[in-house]
Amino acid sequence: MAATNMQLIKELRERTGVGFGDCKKALAEAGWEMEEAIAIVRRESGAKAAKKADRTAAEGLLGVARSGDGERAAIVEINIETDFAAKNEKFVAFVAEAAERTLAEGAEGLAEALESRRAELVAEIGENINARRAARVEAPGGTVGVYLHQDSRQGALVGLTGGDADLARDLAMHVTAMRPLVVAPADVPEAVVARERAIFEAQAAESGKPANIVEKMVEGRVRKFLAESSLTEQPFVKDAQVRISKLLKQANATCTGFERFQVGEGVERQEEDFAAEVAAQVEKSA
Repeated sequence: MAATNMQLIKELRERTGVGFGDCKKALAEAGWEMEEAIAIVRRESGAKAAKKADRTAAEGLLGVARSGDGERAAIVEINIETDFAAKNEKFVAFVAEAAERTLAEGAEGLAEALESRRAELVAEIGENINARRAARVEAPGGTVGVYLHQDSRQGALVGLTGGDADLARDLAMHVTAMRPLVVAPADVPEAVVARERAIFEAQAAESGKPANIVEKMVEGRVRKFLAESSLTEQPFVKDAQVRISKLLKQANATCTGFERFQVGEGVERQEEDFAAEVAAQVEKSA
């Protein structure tokens, strides 16, 4: 096979997520024209959509929606197999619809409510699609800040009582960037603190220092861990000289909670070896 053709197969595979054999077939049918081959892949893969439920969908987009009064907001993560397919206009619209449905109805029942629409998209786009997770944040009498990074792959919601919409959005941006685990140190689960303390104790014991010094080292590291994990104790991303707790106090505001999502976070991705796949196809056809 010519090197140029092999490169085209690799490019088509990367752009569509379809296997080597299907890419070769589509390109040959299209006279090795890339855009026509993509169209063929989409037409052909539609017939195979029902077989794609076991394929890892670790790409995708986040969607957000906010109520007119600003007191409620929702965030969803919808996954698809490839970054290329995540840019599909109908998939983008599907994600927005999912966020609006979550805002109106909550996370419960979201998958069931959108299952028929999802099936249509799987058939049309030819990739597995999962409504992975959804959440709402509410701040009755207050405001919920919404931030979605420009790539729509990271975002957060932050609920406030007091303060204003600008502060709430700034804090949502901060949560997106700095990844706190909880609002305040007291919110860190005891089991998590105990786990970290045990790690710090083992590390400090190797220093060979006296027991009283080791104890102080451990307590210092635990305090640092709690501060780094807590929104209120972190330095503000837009002004490192100001802690979030001070920012909230100045605005006479309280954070009621937050949600932070990142596309593909925690999803085990399938690692595929293009060279191995080619070799397998050659062996199969021999």
